[in-house]
Amino acid sequence: MSSVLDQTEFNQQLLSFIQSSPTPFHATHSIATRLSLAGFIELDEAAAWDLKAGKRYFIKRNDSSIIAFVYGKKSLLDTGIRMLGAHTDSPCLKVKPQPELNRKGYLQLGVEVYGGALLAPWFDRDLSLAGRVTYKTTENKIASALIDFKQPVATIPSLAIHLDREANNSRSINAQRDIVPVLLQFGQEQTLTPNFKSILLAQLKKECPHIAATQILDFEISLYDTQAPAFIGLQRDFIASARLDNLLSCVVGLEAILQASDEVSSLLICTDHEEVGSTSCCGAKGPMLQQFLERLIPDTETRIRVIENSLMISADNAHGVHPNFMDRHDENHGPLLNRGPVVKINANQRYATTSETSGFFHLLCEQLQVPVQVFVARTDMGCGSTIGPIVSSEVGVKTIDVGVPTFAMHSIRELAGVADAHYLYQIASAFYQYPSALRFV
Repeated sequence: MSSVLDQTEFNQQLLSFIQSSPTPFHATHSIATRLSLAGFIELDEAAAWDLKAGKRYFIKRNDSSIIAFVYGKKSLLDTGIRMLGAHTDSPCLKVKPQPELNRKGYLQLGVEVYGGALLAPWFDRDLSLAGRVTYKTTENKIASALIDFKQPVATIPSLAIHLDREANNSRSINAQRDIVPVLLQFGQEQTLTPNFKSILLAQLKKECPHIAATQILDFEISLYDTQAPAFIGLQRDFIASARLDNLLSCVVGLEAILQASDEVSSLLICTDHEEVGSTSCCGAKGPMLQQFLERLIPDTETRIRVIENSLMISADNAHGVHPNFMDRHDENHGPLLNRGPVVKINANQRYATTSETSGFFHLLCEQLQVPVQVFVARTDMGCGSTIGPIVSSEVGVKTIDVGVPTFAMHSIRELAGVADAHYLYQIASAFYQYPSALRFV
């Protein structure tokens, strides 16, 4: 077991991970690569398993969700399982199946809004394309691969204020009409619109020349901002980046489980599709975690007993109180950046936190001398949700919802404090090494 990373080391890992993970597919690949290098064994869900105590494993589903598991040497009945959950997806613009548009000699792509994206920040950014392509091989077989153009290949230009004098007062954004990216301008002699699948095939061959691909059958491609994550502020107090919600929590869980104790059992689950309800084969509302636990512990009674001794930390970003919009928070529950992770509570079960799970988290923070905050939404405002209530209701595991306070959640570029992710990482590391059963008496 390696030592805990200091704040600078952790944040550098965080920024590097986000930069290499423009889509859930790439995030899952990044996690799987780190796990493999650390000695975790990849399991095939289609094969029979023979799991051994003291070993480390992981599984992937749909290339966009992943479970990592440390099988502790101590009995599962005695220790339970320490679980941490996050999600790999973020709001974005996804390319439509037949996206090609030729308007006034400009090649544009039709896109669909994925999740609850803030659309205004997508204008005038240097955008690239990444995702998964499914192709036909020279042997007439079907295979898939990840691609990432990396370079800026698209932009969504704003309409000049001279053509919309009320832009600063009342401009609205039509998702069908206004956020169509521009990729290129045709030459005067060019009459045929390039086929997007042909563009993807050329990129696949460029990135993976060893792949014998003859045709792109289909794709799941998203646009993303090429601006790199950065430390900003006069004192470098903040991290500015795309996809902090929720790759930040994925990195917290990953770095923590890499250092988890071999004595007790620990699990990290990072699922796709949280931003659109988690209802998929690889989402938190799907059977992935439940099926893993059933294969780990086939006997129903034993599995229920183990789950009763277990606890899930659902890690997903929280809303920091914005200094320009302080009235959007309850006056006693406005988390500040760089003042510690946030316990999220909601009376209507939008978060799964209970007094017992919150009490455990507060005690752990006290033992580590890590500050902790609490978030409750204004009573007259709606409240977001997480995978916490889903996993808790599907699996039956006691759960707490926590997260790092951020600004501009669901923007193309979000903001967090340099201290908070490291605080949460310290807590997750201690949680994965917690020696006794997580049962409250």
